[in-house]
Amino acid sequence: MTRPYEWNPMPHELSVICPDCSQCATFHFAEARLIGRNADKPYFEASKDFEVVKVFQNGWRSLALYYHGLGLTGLGVMDDLPEGYAASNWKHSKYWIRSGSGGRGAIACGACGARRKHRLDWPADAFFQIAFRGRVLWAFDRETMLSLIDYVEASDRKPVRRRGRQGFLMKVPTHFLVAKSRDRVAKKLRDRLRMA
Repeated sequence: MTRPYEWNPMPHELSVICPDCSQCATFHFAEARLIGRNADKPYFEASKDFEVVKVFQNGWRSLALYYHGLGLTGLGVMDDLPEGYAASNWKHSKYWIRSGSGGRGAIACGACGARRKHRLDWPADAFFQIAFRGRVLWAFDRETMLSLIDYVEASDRKPVRRRGRQGFLMKVPTHFLVAKSRDRVAKKLRDRLRMA
């Protein structure tokens, strides 16, 4: 089955602001696969685990979206898929490459219990974000927030690898890193971390 990839250098799971209670919630990107045959489309349309969307990719095509964290049937126990499909087709890649979900995914909030589909608006949805002198600095989740704090506070910054969870540190604007701003930025980051 072909996969409509989109490069999106973000983890498959992010910490976001819950739209219901403004606490820290988890967002999981949905995974999409092309529906290869029109005869298979009714299965995905009738399924409680998938959503069918149309996209333009060399003509109009239908995608079957699986929302991680919302599926009533876990991927590990799906055994009634049409011929030519496997539950593993909807697993997240080990890389930060996403199928053509277009920012669709699911939010789950431990604070208020919200659990539903959500269209990601990044970085506005980022829970771990601060504003400083008119600009926004954000992190993907608690782990990357801790790395960001260490990076901002460091007076001798080591080179950052391009790939992996720490790669985003390469893009931190100097605005947040200059010596005269460092303490205030780090304090704001630590205050936000305490709110999680």
